[in-house]
Amino acid sequence: MAILAHETVEFTANGGTASGYLAKPVEGGPYPAVVVIQEWWGLNPNICDIANRIAAEGYVALAPDLFHGAVTAEPDEAQKLMMTLQEPNALVDMSGAVAALQARDDVRSDRIGVTGFCLGGGMSLLLAMNNPAVTAAAPFYGVPGAGMGDAGNIQGAVMGFFAGRDEWINAEVVEGIQSALDGAGVRNEIHMYADSDHGFFNDTSDIHDPEAAADAWDKLKAFFAAELQS
Repeated sequence: MAILAHETVEFTANGGTASGYLAKPVEGGPYPAVVVIQEWWGLNPNICDIANRIAAEGYVALAPDLFHGAVTAEPDEAQKLMMTLQEPNALVDMSGAVAALQARDDVRSDRIGVTGFCLGGGMSLLLAMNNPAVTAAAPFYGVPGAGMGDAGNIQGAVMGFFAGRDEWINAEVVEGIQSALDGAGVRNEIHMYADSDHGFFNDTSDIHDPEAAADAWDKLKAFFAAELQS
């Protein structure tokens, strides 16, 4: 594993500033970059750990704090936070994170990807549909609240990871995502883990599926390597 540096950074967004967790290899570069989007729990240690893991593969990873400091472990509170998050505002924060990455000397500005989980899965697709700098999107069990109507704006490719036992982002929703991508001519690869549940990648949760998570991690690494490092 690469030796990493990490810090909290601030960047311009929504007429003010937003913040996020940034992880990167200490030496070398410039590197491709990946925006890492939180679950509905907020920017918690699990998301920071995922950013670290991505950075160790040779990326500058930035996880923007979409809840601006709010973090919870309670589902009811997480749902309230998610419901109060306005997608247009979140999009400005995420695009601010992209611009902050592109402005760094240690980032290849033409090699920007995004991944996200649950709430962040949908937000990663939203960002890809609205920011042409993003050329590789890897959503985990999420869909934008506004739907996939702008799928034709996506640059590059999408690799999606979904769970067969997911009652929220179920098979019908996944079929709709893939249909929108196919209809828009977007290169895509969808992986469905039939025996897993929503949140299977989160190794701090009771529904973590180690086998599915390990397979998804290998596929995610290969996807970003092909799309961002080649």
